[in-house]
Amino acid sequence: MYIVAALYHFTPFPDPAALKGPLASVCEAHGVMGTLLLAREGINGTIAGSRGGIDAVLAHIRALPGCADLEWKESTASVPPFNRMKVRLKREIVTMGQPDVDPTASVGHYVEPADWNALITAPDVAVIDTRNDYEVAIGTFDGAIDPETKSFGEFPAWWEANKHRFHNKRIAMFCTGGIRCEKSTNYLIGQGVEDVYHLKGGILKYLEEVPQEDSTWDGECFVFDARVSVGHGLKEGPHILCYACRRPLLPEDRDRPGFELGVSCHQCIDETSERDKDRFRERQKQIALAAQRGEAHVGPKRP
Repeated sequence: MYIVAALYHFTPFPDPAALKGPLASVCEAHGVMGTLLLAREGINGTIAGSRGGIDAVLAHIRALPGCADLEWKESTASVPPFNRMKVRLKREIVTMGQPDVDPTASVGHYVEPADWNALITAPDVAVIDTRNDYEVAIGTFDGAIDPETKSFGEFPAWWEANKHRFHNKRIAMFCTGGIRCEKSTNYLIGQGVEDVYHLKGGILKYLEEVPQEDSTWDGECFVFDARVSVGHGLKEGPHILCYACRRPLLPEDRDRPGFELGVSCHQCIDETSERDKDRFRERQKQIALAAQRGEAHVGPKRP
């Protein structure tokens, strides 16, 4: 069993490049895999490994400047969720492209998972899903508005085009683990929206703490690792991933026209060229050969 820790923390890092090497070394020393992003605004990522390995990496992160009160969300996986460790330097730990957004200055009102249902069912509340369209497609809260954005950076333009719909409404926002709402609620506050709320700990915390019989969540929650999705109790969901377009699929989607393992699915069959598909086939061939040799491959491990 693998421990999976999803984390983020906004805090000023004057020199994130100086943090990269030591952090990568700790992860390597303890066999921890996944991705961690460092930027001047903080740290973000998901890692997986043994209990001891995760504890060691979290202790290292908590010792970084301003990270003593780091929070994270844990779940488990039956197979390795990642096949390598990446520590990367980025301009933003979650890309919104709004230089004036600063979650350390102000964010929306945090709402505990136990109080979320009462808020989002109130008649004067508009509930907005800040995730990407392919994430929303496999699960969301009942009645939530889907902005149909392909990336988080599209959210400000969507808000500008749709803000007239929310006159005299309180705004409740949610995302997978909470990081996107830190920025989106700060953005709305900067736009003059007064009553802004967001789900503390995100969908993952809600699915962990709220019993399924009391839940207003419908479907599964997309996660950015080999599990692809999780459900109530953070149990692994049924989804697989199309490694051509990175969209989630149900197992039965393998039988739909257009599916070719590692090459295409019914959603992306017309989005890539034959040259792209040949390249994907070669990648899939190398993955299969590596598996036959009992070796890890840098490409996807789980179809």
